[in-house]
Amino acid sequence: MPRNIPPSPFNVAALIPELAGLGRVTTLLYPRSGAPEVHDSSIGGPLLWPAAEPWPRCADPAHESIPAVGPEPVAMVPVVQLYARDVPELPFLAGSDVLQVVWCPLIHEDQDQCTVLPQLYWRSEVEVSATGVRAGSLPNPPGSHGHDEDFVPRPCTVSPTRVEEFPNWDMPEGLAPTLADRFDEIEAEFGCSYYDMATTIQSKVGGYPGWTQPPNWPDCACGRRMEHLLSITATEPHGGRWLPLDEHQDGAQVPLWRAEADPAVDDAIGHGMDMGDLGGTYFLFCPSCPGTPWTYRYDC
Repeated sequence: MPRNIPPSPFNVAALIPELAGLGRVTTLLYPRSGAPEVHDSSIGGPLLWPAAEPWPRCADPAHESIPAVGPEPVAMVPVVQLYARDVPELPFLAGSDVLQVVWCPLIHEDQDQCTVLPQLYWRSEVEVSATGVRAGSLPNPPGSHGHDEDFVPRPCTVSPTRVEEFPNWDMPEGLAPTLADRFDEIEAEFGCSYYDMATTIQSKVGGYPGWTQPPNWPDCACGRRMEHLLSITATEPHGGRWLPLDEHQDGAQVPLWRAEADPAVDDAIGHGMDMGDLGGTYFLFCPSCPGTPWTYRYDC
């Protein structure tokens, strides 16, 4: 079920008309520690994996330099599973209604991005269910030895929640400096900043990527700049405007957008991955080319 989010204390487009038309709908995922099942959307949960398909492994030779791993290929770990019934905004390929992401649970220092080499799969729930689901499609797949805990999510349920957000790092070039005084005036008047009220850095689908560093947009082979598909970030709100109302600390005498999480639920927030230094992995795709080519970026 979608979460109930506090409203912004101000109308972005009305106060900052230069940003009119730049609002985008994004689907915030809100991972919470839980026990998702194979037919659930999840982060870190069991995947709907075909019985006849081997579990993916990473055979990158860089693993040989890590004593905890050894020379054998390392089992990928389940990171994301999203069903179309929960997140219809995803650009599912024809005949598919499940998006899955796995990645190697080890950093690859010899890669340009110094990251975890993710793989993305589009599947049909009906087709996989009809042919049999792999018994090993569990949060700890077979043979997963040696890993970096920063990149292994705990099983989490998700609550896809659609909101409007505005650009942070992706503001048109030169616009942020011209709006600096306006942003200061808004913060003085309302007691909260544009960035805290109108932008999000958390795991989400669509909208603007949750960059923690300056944007790194890739181009498709066709020459078109790719679009944002999915962000998986270490940061999840434990307070502020994007914390769901039902998780607010009871009795706090502060505006809704300043509330902190109730200690009783705080430990359940997020997938538990630090991803290096509170970074993120961003999946991007080209909607124009056959097969919907995709790639990813990582920052921390």
